[in-house]
Formats: sequence, C-alpha cells, structure tokens
Amino acid sequence: MDDVTLPDDLLKLMQSVDTPTVCNAIEVAQGKRGFDNYTKRTMLASDAEAPAIVGFARTAKIAGRKPPTETPDVIRARRMSYFEHMASGTGPTLAVVEDIDGDQAVSAWWGGVHTAVHKGLGLKGAVTNGVMRDLGDMEPGFLVLAGALGPSHAFVHVRDIGCPVSIFGMQVNDGDLVHADRHGALVVPKDVIPKLFAAINKLLDTEALIIGPARQDGFDFEKLKSAWAAFENART
Repeated sequence: MDDVTLPDDLLKLMQSVDTPTVCNAIEVAQGKRGFDNYTKRTMLASDAEAPAIVGFARTAKIAGRKPPTETPDVIRARRMSYFEHMASGTGPTLAVVEDIDGDQAVSAWWGGVHTAVHKGLGLKGAVTNGVMRDLGDMEPGFLVLAGALGPSHAFVHVRDIGCPVSIFGMQVNDGDLVHADRHGALVVPKDVIPKLFAAINKLLDTEALIIGPARQDGFDFEKLKSAWAAFENART
C-alpha cells in the first residue's frame, strides 16, 4: 500500500484508540461482521501501557533455531539489505517480521540493540510471532508485540525481505497498513482506509449509547432495555 497516504487526522485518531476499536470499525466501514485479518493468538507487549502503533508494514522473515547454511558474507549482506528495506518507504512504518521457526522459535531478534536501531531508522514499532528479550533495555517509545520471551539470539539471521508474512493467522504484505497494541494486530483493508475515520467515530458514538446510560446513577434493567434497543439499532 505504499501508494496510499494516511491523512494526519486519521493517523491521530488511529493512534488514540485501541486495536479492538479499529477491528470493530473496519466492520462498520464494511457494513457487516466477519473481518478476520488479525492475529489469532495471545501476544506479549514489551510495554503494556504503550499507546497503539500504526504504520505501513516493512516485512521480512527470520530464522534462528539452527545455524544458517549460507556463508557469513551472504548472511551479513542480507542483513544490511534488511536494514535498508526497513529504512525505506513513506512513513509511518512498522516492522512486521515472521520467524519461520514458528512455535519452535527461540531466537530473539528484538532486544535493546534492534529496538534502538529500528527506532533510529524511523520505524514506530514491531510485530512478530518470534521472540523478544532485554525488556528492561528496550528503546523507549518503540513497542514490540511478540509471540514469546527468551534470553538468547541463538543463530538468528534474515531469510527473506519485503515478502508476504503470516503472524498468528494475520496475513501481511509489504506496505499494508497495520494497527497494533497489547491486544494484537490487524491489517486495515486498502478499500477501508478512506472510510475509517468516519467508521471509528460512528463506532464510538454507538458505544456511547449504552456506556453512557450504564454509568449514570439510577441505571436499572428498564433503562438498559431502552439503551440496548438504541445500541442494537445503531451497531453493525
């Protein structure tokens, strides 16, 4: 989606809401339930209090459970190509990195060094099915959403760059617009982006129809029935 621009007002709004809100808003924009391009397993956030991260995906695949079979020169050259790719594209950008070792992943690509480097290259955060470490030394303001914690980098190395990746059932192409926080991550469909600002605001207004009355003094079952009817009539 590198040809897509993200208006400032939409970016600000997306950064202010959580990923479940965006997930629901996509269904509002589509006019139906059933959106399913999101992560489908519990993930770990490097900072559970961090706000949502939003950006266009810079994708790659890594591995590390076993030593690479290619020469060190090839591995080093590909790593530099990886960093070059991560630094490319129109912002905001996020790293979305699949560890092809899957549930057997042990190699922590994300730690103190790589969070500092990626943040320095302009990325806003990272989403991976792989491993992170150095929780006390992670670069401030760079959220990592990972599949596991571990102590070692093992034999970690880059296997592919700018390719389609899968993160716990979320299918991501290089350049896709991703929203992520402590709940998980999702890909915003390209055709939804122009409708998303209005859809998020509609969703928030709809939820207020039930949340507002529920928080008022004197709320009871009769008031719930009335509020819920308005809520049901307005929701997707």
